[in-house]
Amino acid sequence: MKKIAIVFTLLFLGLANLSKGDEGMWIPLLIEKFNIQDMQEKGFKLSAEDIYSINQACIMDAIVIFGRGCTGELVSDKGLLLTNHHCGYGAIQRHSSIEHDYLTDGFWAMNQQEELPNPDLKVTFLNSIEDVTSKVLKGVKNNFSEKERQELINENIKTIGEDAVGETDLKASVKPFYYGNQYFMFIYKEYKDVRLVGAPPSAIGKFGGDTDNWMWPRHTGDFSIFRIYADKDNNPAEYSADNVPYKPKKFLPISIKGLNEGDFTWVLGYPGSTNNYITSDAIKLTKDVRNPNRIKVRDKRIEIMNSYMDANDTIRIKYASKNAGASNSWKRWKGEIIGLNRLNTVEKKLELEAQFIEWASKKDEYKDVISELSKVYNEGEDYVVASDYYWESIKSIEIVRFASQFDKLIEMAETEEEDEFAKEIERLNKTMNSFYKDYVKAIDKDIFNGLLPMYYSNVDKRFYPEIEETVLNNSEAFIESLYKSTVFTNQERMKILLETKEGIKELSDDPIYKFYTAFNKVFVDKVNPISDSLNRRIQLLYRSYMKGLMKMQKDKVLFPDANFTMRVSYGKVAGFSPRDGVEYKYYTTLDGVIEKDNPNIYDYDVPEKLKEVYIAKDFGRYEVNGTVPVCFIATNHTTGGNSGSPVLDAEGNLIGLNFDRAWDGIMSDMEFDPERSRNVTLDIRYLLFIVDKFAGAGHLLEEMTIIE
Repeated sequence: MKKIAIVFTLLFLGLANLSKGDEGMWIPLLIEKFNIQDMQEKGFKLSAEDIYSINQACIMDAIVIFGRGCTGELVSDKGLLLTNHHCGYGAIQRHSSIEHDYLTDGFWAMNQQEELPNPDLKVTFLNSIEDVTSKVLKGVKNNFSEKERQELINENIKTIGEDAVGETDLKASVKPFYYGNQYFMFIYKEYKDVRLVGAPPSAIGKFGGDTDNWMWPRHTGDFSIFRIYADKDNNPAEYSADNVPYKPKKFLPISIKGLNEGDFTWVLGYPGSTNNYITSDAIKLTKDVRNPNRIKVRDKRIEIMNSYMDANDTIRIKYASKNAGASNSWKRWKGEIIGLNRLNTVEKKLELEAQFIEWASKKDEYKDVISELSKVYNEGEDYVVASDYYWESIKSIEIVRFASQFDKLIEMAETEEEDEFAKEIERLNKTMNSFYKDYVKAIDKDIFNGLLPMYYSNVDKRFYPEIEETVLNNSEAFIESLYKSTVFTNQERMKILLETKEGIKELSDDPIYKFYTAFNKVFVDKVNPISDSLNRRIQLLYRSYMKGLMKMQKDKVLFPDANFTMRVSYGKVAGFSPRDGVEYKYYTTLDGVIEKDNPNIYDYDVPEKLKEVYIAKDFGRYEVNGTVPVCFIATNHTTGGNSGSPVLDAEGNLIGLNFDRAWDGIMSDMEFDPERSRNVTLDIRYLLFIVDKFAGAGHLLEEMTIIE
């Protein structure tokens, strides 16, 4: 359901000159207006209509949201989809067991009948984008309170979405941009039958593991392959053996012509979240308080998981995804601190704020914005610390987090809403099966013992729950008593309790559930109300600050922060120098994979089959100078959510899969550094080489359009 009319309401912007750097995550709808000339001057050979169009098939139609937080792209007319290995990791892990260890051995379906369904996995296509600012702000008056303003905006958004999708199976999402100075509506279509087609072993797909994560050079074959299925009319459908491969409006041709330093590249995907316009106080809070606290807690949690995983293969499989999830942000936070300090980001923000204060000195709407933001950040620091420790310590204890999912059911046991009650029981039974499959009580108990004291040592006493005296006296004995008496660690007993409302009511007296509710009460009563109030003030102040900033810098087009909506970023293939005397090339090769081989280190244990292919030099059409390209870097501005995004050449051909950023520029969510900020991409030639020469799954390549 695409609309021909597009309304632009950028009345508050003095849009003159686009920044000439590679920084920016741009809205596809506005590429024609603000970016296309700059892109073409840098080497882009297509039109804006080729990227985003409401009148014809375009590259946008080949891109999907994969799952809940990644990007994927279609590469065949039979619904074949590529994304990162780490994006498909959860699905691969859920299909894995000791008997079929797809994490270690990889998985390759040699025909469509062997492809594996994933009941909880979906992909989402973007159908259209519309600027709806005027509709969202319709009726909003200057004398409204913030509460009145937001209530009317919410009503308008609801009406706009309902009118847009009607009785169709489409979904509407209206998102604020520039802190609520502008709004766009995105219309989506979801497909729920997504099957696993292929995945390399983790020794390829996760090569280098946490050691190489966020680093350059990289030698990681970070990809997995899925297929979208639809009903016989090509419409979304729940999994069925009768479903057929989805026929896309557009799929991406693949180029193996190669690339050189300086070549134009661009990325089309779903960056999750950036904060490029936050103030100096927010930067200081991040690098001096929040990141150090969160790193400290995860140090302990990861250390405990690693000790068990290193000693037991079954546990390694069970905890692989959990460990990877914990390690990812942990390492990024470390890099952010280093990068923000290196760039003197706080000092730069202070300089900008001084300019803003001078500019706004005679403008009542803006003159107190900076001082008020500083005041709010100072007021909120204790609450931020308490919240971070709650989520990183208390809610990172698996059994506590699991118990928290029973809140709704316990409440419903007091009512007579039988239909909804039955649905909640069904949902929790699925949740339980997934939880117990990968749960190890000994690990959880050690993590509990490691993390609980950290909460009490670092959080203000105002945020201690009523159980604090017992815990402080002997936390280990207290935790031991919880595990001895809880039913939440006993799957069979839990199944029995869920069969009756009387059994469900018993859960409210369980010691683990009571532990969770004691902490939850603190946050519901003491933390959340103040935090929510402060956040509302911050959002209101940033709305004014952003509006004023764009007026003050009227010679610039300021790109909007990422918010997990489709964006275009573009740049060039480029190496960089991280420090004096060190120069990084823009590419890595299979030679480097073999050089890193170490059978004694799980992250660097190269599969024997890959070594055999290397020794035989069986590189086929993917060979370049006696080896195979593996990864490359470029100056495209990316962040989390861009994982799996297509990296494209000047003609719109797929040349790689974005999967990471280089450590030296990892603070780009807050400040982009054109000298060092690099997105890390899996070279499509290495992907094809692994599928063809390593896996022997050449039938998949036959579906693709490959340009040589």
